[in-house]
Parts: sequence; structure tokens; C-alpha cells
Amino acid sequence: MTNDTRTGTAPVQTVPTATGDARITWHRAPRAARLVLAVSHGAGGGIEARDLRALAAELPAHGVTVALVEQPWRVAGKKLAPAPKTLDAGWRGIWPALTAAGLPVIAGGRSAGARVACRTATELGAAAVLALSFPLHPPGRPDRSRAAELLGAGVPTLVVQGGNDPFGRPEEFPDGDHELVTVPHGDHGFAVPKRADITQEQALAVITAAVVEWTASLP
Repeated sequence: MTNDTRTGTAPVQTVPTATGDARITWHRAPRAARLVLAVSHGAGGGIEARDLRALAAELPAHGVTVALVEQPWRVAGKKLAPAPKTLDAGWRGIWPALTAAGLPVIAGGRSAGARVACRTATELGAAAVLALSFPLHPPGRPDRSRAAELLGAGVPTLVVQGGNDPFGRPEEFPDGDHELVTVPHGDHGFAVPKRADITQEQALAVITAAVVEWTASLP
């Protein structure tokens, strides 16, 4: 059973899972939606991340309902993310609430959330994967590649990566079926330095424009 409350104008749904209660904040398309984009946070932050907020503000006008997903560990107030298998279990428990409307669901996330989306996409029947700041490797450890998770998603995949992301710069990514969009000068959180030739607002516009175009191209 799930419960709905409201924060401002965004309905908030609590979803019990095997690893604890998760939470979905819904940003619904004002007219009939054709897709749901479900995006979760990383291991070091929540759904207040600048890229997630920007997508929630922009995508509904293009017929895409955005579901910002908080994993159970985050809802419980814990500071450290659990092991990958626990993150995957929480995501599986959330999935029925995401598909309840009968629309195709894009599984997405930033950083650790992107890894979860890639690992579970085929199993859960995701229509596609959106990987924001995919952590290709730990900083300074390119030998510990996580490329197999990305390449194994098995569905159309868009990677949006900061040009200066220490977890994997765009040029480090392997060839594959995924599309790759670079946010110039962006770090792991898509922050750009003040001296860059792109503003923070322009950097976020790169992200939203790429996702709008990509979602429009999906079957």
C-alpha cells in the first residue's frame, strides 16, 4: 500500500519496499503524458540535485512525467548508501508504483542511481535508461571500471557527463550503443567554474535540451 501527500504542488508518494520506505515526488505532465522518467539520486545527495530539479521543471511540458525517487536509506535519514544489491532491491520495490499508470518508464539516476538503473533495466522492463554523471570509475582509479554495467543495460541509453567529471570524463567512455552528451566544464554534480565560458544556467540547459530531444526520439 502507498500513501499520497503533497509538498507544495508536487504529490509525494510513500512506497514500502523490502529495504524500507521509499519516496516518490511526482512532477506530472499537465496534459496526457506519454512517458514516465524515474530518476534517483546518488550516494552523496538527494533529489535536490541541480540536474534532477532542472529535469523535473522542464520535462513535464514535453509530455514526460518526472518521478524523483528517494531510496529507502535516504528516506530513513542515513548518511551512507548501502551495498549495490540493497540499492537494487529498493529500486525493484519502487518499480510497481512507477509503472502503475501503464506508461513506458525510463529508468534513470545520477551517479550511484545511474548504476542501479543500468543494472536492473532489462529485468524490470525499462523502456530506456538515463545515466546522469555515470561513475565510470572511482576518482583516480580508471583500472576499476564499471563500464560493464553501462554496456549491459540492454535498452536505449543516454549518458550525460560533465567534461571534468573525476569519476569518468566523456573521452574515457567506451564505445557502445549508448548516446553520450557532454556538459562542458561540468564536474560530477554538473557544477561549472565561474571562469568557464558557459554559465551554470547554460550548463543545465545543455542537460535538459539533450534529455528533451532524446525522450522525443524514443519509440
